[in-house]
Amino acid sequence: MPENPALDVEGLTVRYGATVAVDALDLHVPRGQTVALLGSNGAGKSSVLNATLGLFRPAAGHVRLLGRAPADAIRSGGVGAMLQHGGLPSETKVGEVLTLVRRRYADPWPLEDLLATAGIEGLLGRGVDALSGGQRQRVLLALALAGAPPLLVLDEPTSAMDVEGRQAFWTTMRGLADRGHTVVFATHHLDEADAVADRVVVVDAGRVVADGSAAAIKSRVAGRTVSFRCPGSRDGLTGLPGVTAVGGVGELVELATSDAESTLRALLADRASLPGLEVRGATLEQAFLHLTTQHTTTQHPTTRTVDERSTR
Repeated sequence: MPENPALDVEGLTVRYGATVAVDALDLHVPRGQTVALLGSNGAGKSSVLNATLGLFRPAAGHVRLLGRAPADAIRSGGVGAMLQHGGLPSETKVGEVLTLVRRRYADPWPLEDLLATAGIEGLLGRGVDALSGGQRQRVLLALALAGAPPLLVLDEPTSAMDVEGRQAFWTTMRGLADRGHTVVFATHHLDEADAVADRVVVVDAGRVVADGSAAAIKSRVAGRTVSFRCPGSRDGLTGLPGVTAVGGVGELVELATSDAESTLRALLADRASLPGLEVRGATLEQAFLHLTTQHTTTQHPTTRTVDERSTR
């Protein structure tokens, strides 16, 4: 008998009054995947995660976590969550909060390993009100992991972290994935999704508009970007074969082109050197903007899956 998926969402619809925040959304996540939910503010990412965790009753559809109803899966310790606006009790110490949460589980994550995994060694005696934004997020991660859950649901988990903290956090997430944990996270940092996620799900207006690997989603955008340093004049660049747009900051020139080979031939014929020359495909940000803009201009688009393999 096949193993139940970590997350199984069918026909999820969430309304706030007359506003439809999530529109008949389906999402199936096998165990062991790391899945990023991408979407603009108001796209429905947080509503999907909140409904997934059973924090409110959806208008339609159903959710199963690890084959169970959300409340049952969470009660059993199978799910750990970090919400976008999660808080900690004031006037307490980190160690006191962590001890309280770990006591809830019959078989909690061993303390020393938990502290090392979450990166909060040395913070047990620290008052929660004295934590930095990044430290607070790591303490919240430790609380989410306290029951050694097979499924982690994270909503903008690195929003208060600096670049170094974000890198360390995702190193931790990759380690958890290697241990077999399923990680589902919403983020507006597209570079995180590109670097960490096995699978990227783009949500717009409460519907899935793309679903696949980051590479597959980036391949949805035709064309290439040719970049090089140009300390002199940019005259004539817009007229090069294949060039559809000219951008870049300072000395860096970035040419969007529908025919990279023709663009390069023209550049090499016209210029003695092209320092820092690089040709690359679309970034995840470019693909995201393309997909969401395309969806905005289309009435009730059909949900698209990038690759044809079933995600069930």
